[in-house]
Amino acid sequence: MLQAVWTPYRLLFNFEARTSRQVMTYKDTYFVRITDSDRPGRIGYGECALFRGLSADDSPDYEEILANACRQPESALDSRCSSIRFGFETALANLEASPDNENEWLGGKRGIPINGLVWMGDKATMRSRIQQKLEAGFRIIKLKIGGINFDDELDLLREVRRNFSPDDLEIRLDANGAFTPENALARLEALSAFSVHSLEQPVKAGQIEAMAAICRKSPVPIALDEELIGVRDRNQSAGLLNDIRPAYIILKPALCGGFRASQTYIDLAESMNIGWWATSALESNIGLAAIGKWLTDNHSITMPQGLGTGQLYTNNISSPLEMRGPELFYNPAAPAASIENLPWRS
Repeated sequence: MLQAVWTPYRLLFNFEARTSRQVMTYKDTYFVRITDSDRPGRIGYGECALFRGLSADDSPDYEEILANACRQPESALDSRCSSIRFGFETALANLEASPDNENEWLGGKRGIPINGLVWMGDKATMRSRIQQKLEAGFRIIKLKIGGINFDDELDLLREVRRNFSPDDLEIRLDANGAFTPENALARLEALSAFSVHSLEQPVKAGQIEAMAAICRKSPVPIALDEELIGVRDRNQSAGLLNDIRPAYIILKPALCGGFRASQTYIDLAESMNIGWWATSALESNIGLAAIGKWLTDNHSITMPQGLGTGQLYTNNISSPLEMRGPELFYNPAAPAASIENLPWRS
């Protein structure tokens, strides 16, 4: 018989994490722990990576919903909360994991290529952060824009392109919905001068007609991110992609329905010639490792992913995850910290 418990955990940023939506100094998350009375000693951990202010799951009764899910662990896989699906999918997979897993990433034999994420800041801070990523070996950087003066952001891109050609450095941009339907195309035209690979979520989610028009007319390939948040069935997901027709979709499993729903998006996107990659939603190392395992279990990873957030926190759960240049590795020889002593609740 399966038994599940849960606990809250507050992750503390080692800097002010700024997007066009908010400034964050901490992120609350939740862990689940599943055991099976028929298999003593087996434990599965997962992270219900709620994102306050962004998740469709963010409600005052979230902890009550999570506690109820723990009373019926198998049913939690069909929870209306994306983050709970994600956490229980991970915990149950860990419970069932075989020690003979042949996943080369988990075996430490290869890494997952990732982009270097550059958070918003003033012009000087962003310049410094870009330089740090370049010195670390990244040749694909993702810049969050929309939080400072747009002309200053153009100046930064101009400076980067003076030193690195498109052949030497790929630039991805993330507006986090900072543009409006009225100014988006003009801004995208200005950004196109810098040979930008793609721009995520130019306008706020939910403006389907406006987003579809931007995707049709933009000189920069558009990627959907926040637009995918929430739990949808296959028909709803297909309708969304068909109506908007983006160049790319960016999958955050904890926000867009868990791993099964993310795979549905991938299948639909590939049938429509839409590109995709996965990224984290500011999970701890537990959630980050789960995404890495899911990706490498199911896909041949060639396009750099967005899994570089594990070093954001001062109190992250230590794990075998390691950054080696622009790749995320799992070192099976490194010990993982125990979270057994956290204040678990039933």
